[in-house]
Amino acid sequence: MLNRVVLIGRLTKDPELRYTQSGVAVATFTLAVDRNYKNASGERETDFIPCVTYRQQAELCANYLSKGKLASVDGRVQVRSFEGKDGQRRWVTEVISENVQFLSPKESGSSGNTASNNNGSVGTYGHEVSLDDDIPF
Repeated sequence: MLNRVVLIGRLTKDPELRYTQSGVAVATFTLAVDRNYKNASGERETDFIPCVTYRQQAELCANYLSKGKLASVDGRVQVRSFEGKDGQRRWVTEVISENVQFLSPKESGSSGNTASNNNGSVGTYGHEVSLDDDIPF
Protein backbone atom coordinates (compact mmCIF):
# COMPACT_ATOMS: atom_id res chain seq x y z
CA MET A 1 0.00 0.00 0.00
CA LEU A 2 1.12 3.55 -0.66
CA ASN A 3 -0.13 6.79 0.89
CA ARG A 4 2.06 9.68 -0.29
CA VAL A 5 1.20 13.31 -1.07
CA VAL A 6 3.44 16.06 -2.45
CA LEU A 7 1.99 19.58 -2.61
CA ILE A 8 3.27 23.03 -3.51
CA GLY A 9 1.10 25.98 -2.61
CA ARG A 10 0.73 29.17 -0.64
CA LEU A 11 -0.41 29.45 2.96
CA THR A 12 -3.89 30.94 3.37
CA LYS A 13 -3.05 32.30 6.84
CA ASP A 14 -0.28 32.07 9.43
CA PRO A 15 0.29 28.59 10.91
CA GLU A 16 -1.35 27.89 14.27
CA LEU A 17 1.05 26.40 16.82
CA ARG A 18 -0.26 24.41 19.78
CA TYR A 19 1.20 21.90 22.21
CA THR A 20 -0.26 18.57 23.27
CA GLN A 21 -0.64 17.73 26.95
CA SER A 22 2.64 15.83 26.71
CA GLY A 23 4.43 18.89 25.26
CA VAL A 24 4.60 17.90 21.57
CA ALA A 25 4.41 20.89 19.21
CA VAL A 26 1.64 20.72 16.56
CA ALA A 27 1.32 23.27 13.75
CA THR A 28 -1.70 23.44 11.46
CA PHE A 29 -1.98 25.43 8.26
CA THR A 30 -3.86 25.37 4.97
CA LEU A 31 -2.20 25.35 1.55
CA ALA A 32 -3.91 26.89 -1.47
CA VAL A 33 -2.95 24.69 -4.44
CA ASP A 34 -3.98 25.63 -7.98
CA ARG A 35 -5.33 22.90 -10.24
CA ASN A 36 -3.49 22.24 -13.52
CA TYR A 37 -6.47 23.11 -15.72
CA LYS A 38 -8.89 25.98 -16.19
CA ASN A 39 -12.65 25.74 -15.72
CA ALA A 40 -15.29 26.56 -18.34
CA SER A 41 -14.97 30.30 -17.69
CA GLY A 42 -11.18 30.18 -18.21
CA GLU A 43 -10.17 30.50 -14.56
CA ARG A 44 -7.96 28.22 -12.52
CA GLU A 45 -9.64 26.56 -9.58
CA THR A 46 -7.86 26.22 -6.26
CA ASP A 47 -7.98 23.49 -3.63
CA PHE A 48 -7.51 24.44 0.02
CA ILE A 49 -5.75 21.57 1.76
CA PRO A 50 -5.37 21.36 5.56
CA CYS A 51 -1.90 20.27 6.72
CA VAL A 52 -0.53 19.23 10.12
CA THR A 53 3.09 18.91 11.21
CA TYR A 54 4.66 17.95 14.53
CA ARG A 55 7.62 18.54 16.85
CA GLN A 56 10.56 20.72 15.75
CA GLN A 57 9.21 21.04 12.21
CA ALA A 58 5.97 22.45 13.66
CA GLU A 59 7.91 25.12 15.54
CA LEU A 60 9.97 25.97 12.43
CA CYS A 61 6.80 26.33 10.36
CA ALA A 62 5.25 28.61 12.99
CA ASN A 63 8.42 30.76 13.07
CA TYR A 64 9.24 30.99 9.35
CA LEU A 65 5.99 30.54 7.42
CA SER A 66 3.22 33.10 7.16
CA LYS A 67 0.22 33.94 5.00
CA GLY A 68 1.07 34.00 1.31
CA LYS A 69 4.42 32.19 1.65
CA LEU A 70 5.15 29.41 -0.85
CA ALA A 71 5.80 25.99 0.68
CA SER A 72 6.19 22.38 -0.34
CA VAL A 73 4.67 19.62 1.79
CA ASP A 74 5.59 15.95 1.56
CA GLY A 75 3.45 13.65 3.66
CA ARG A 76 0.46 11.33 3.82
CA VAL A 77 -3.32 11.69 3.79
CA GLN A 78 -5.12 10.95 7.04
CA VAL A 79 -8.86 10.71 7.56
CA ARG A 80 -10.13 10.86 11.13
CA SER A 81 -13.48 11.26 12.77
CA PHE A 82 -14.80 12.78 15.97
CA GLU A 83 -18.13 13.48 17.59
CA GLY A 84 -19.20 17.12 17.40
CA LYS A 85 -20.85 19.07 20.21
CA ASP A 86 -24.20 18.34 18.60
CA GLY A 87 -23.55 14.58 18.80
CA GLN A 88 -23.02 14.20 15.04
CA ARG A 89 -20.04 12.28 13.65
CA ARG A 90 -17.63 14.60 11.80
CA TRP A 91 -14.92 13.54 9.36
CA VAL A 92 -11.66 15.41 8.75
CA THR A 93 -9.26 14.78 5.86
CA GLU A 94 -5.80 16.34 6.26
CA VAL A 95 -2.21 15.91 5.14
CA ILE A 96 0.21 14.82 7.87
CA SER A 97 3.39 16.60 6.79
CA GLU A 98 6.60 14.65 7.14
CA ASN A 99 8.72 17.27 5.38
CA VAL A 100 7.95 20.94 4.79
CA GLN A 101 10.20 23.05 2.59
CA PHE A 102 10.06 26.84 2.63
CA LEU A 103 10.12 28.02 -0.98
CA SER A 104 9.55 31.77 -0.72
CA PRO A 105 12.63 33.95 -1.04
CA LYS A 106 14.31 35.01 2.15
CA GLU A 107 13.10 38.42 3.29
CA SER A 108 15.77 41.10 3.34
CA GLY A 109 17.07 41.89 6.78
CA SER A 110 15.93 38.61 8.30
CA SER A 111 18.21 35.87 9.43
CA GLY A 112 17.66 32.19 8.88
CA ASN A 113 19.39 29.02 7.95
CA THR A 114 19.42 27.88 4.35
CA ALA A 115 20.08 24.34 3.34
CA SER A 116 20.29 23.32 -0.28
CA ASN A 117 22.14 20.73 -2.30
CA ASN A 118 23.85 20.89 -5.69
CA ASN A 119 20.75 20.06 -7.73
CA GLY A 120 18.95 23.25 -6.67
CA SER A 121 16.40 21.74 -4.31
CA VAL A 122 15.72 23.53 -1.08
CA GLY A 123 16.13 21.98 2.35
CA THR A 124 13.73 22.28 5.24
CA TYR A 125 15.27 25.58 6.36
CA GLY A 126 15.82 26.96 2.85
CA HIS A 127 14.49 30.12 1.26
CA GLU A 128 16.18 29.94 -2.14
CA VAL A 129 13.55 29.15 -4.78
CA SER A 130 11.71 32.15 -6.17
CA LEU A 131 8.50 31.56 -8.11
CA ASP A 132 6.48 34.48 -9.43
CA ASP A 133 2.99 33.11 -8.81
CA ASP A 134 -0.01 35.25 -8.02
CA ILE A 135 -1.47 34.63 -4.59
CA PRO A 136 -5.02 33.28 -5.10
CA PHE A 137 -6.45 35.00 -2.01
